[in-house]
Amino acid sequence: MKTNTLRLLAFGVLVLFSSCSSIEIFKEKTEFKPYKKYQNFVILNNEVGLKGFNDDFLNALVGEGLKDALEKTGMRYETENPELVVRFTSNEDVRQREVFNNMYPMWGWRVWDPFMFDPRFNNQSLYSTKNYELLQLIVDFIDPKNDKILMQLTAVSEVHQSREKKKKLEKSVEKIVETYLSHMNQNLP
Repeated sequence: MKTNTLRLLAFGVLVLFSSCSSIEIFKEKTEFKPYKKYQNFVILNNEVGLKGFNDDFLNALVGEGLKDALEKTGMRYETENPELVVRFTSNEDVRQREVFNNMYPMWGWRVWDPFMFDPRFNNQSLYSTKNYELLQLIVDFIDPKNDKILMQLTAVSEVHQSREKKKKLEKSVEKIVETYLSHMNQNLP
């Protein structure tokens, strides 16, 4: 009985932490409903040399990530006569956030010597600013036969350190391809 309870508790904690995601996907634009399942694709950025990011490493990371993820779904990469054109861009916006400096430290809720560490009495501000970057990956899925956008997806996340950017972009690519597949599966006749 005790081991079952521990297993259930461990499973609940695992589900809680795995379901928390800091990447939001927005379906920005759809100009028409899909009319067929696409068999092949091309990534316009890789073929024409468009830069979605200022950093060449991030540009290659997203291009190769999209290519690999779409090929895992059964689609082929074809440059001659593609049924689907994929294009990506980015928006990297540096921002600031106000953070409240807790005036109650973890030890005793100011029971002892309340004036020693209180920022109000040491000419310190109760608020400080924290820098972060709002990272947006925008991917267009274009049908060249109709010359219309099948779907435009935007993945939005916050990056607090530069080393986080690679992981966030990899996860964003995965989520965008998952959203594309679910959109296609729901709307095909």
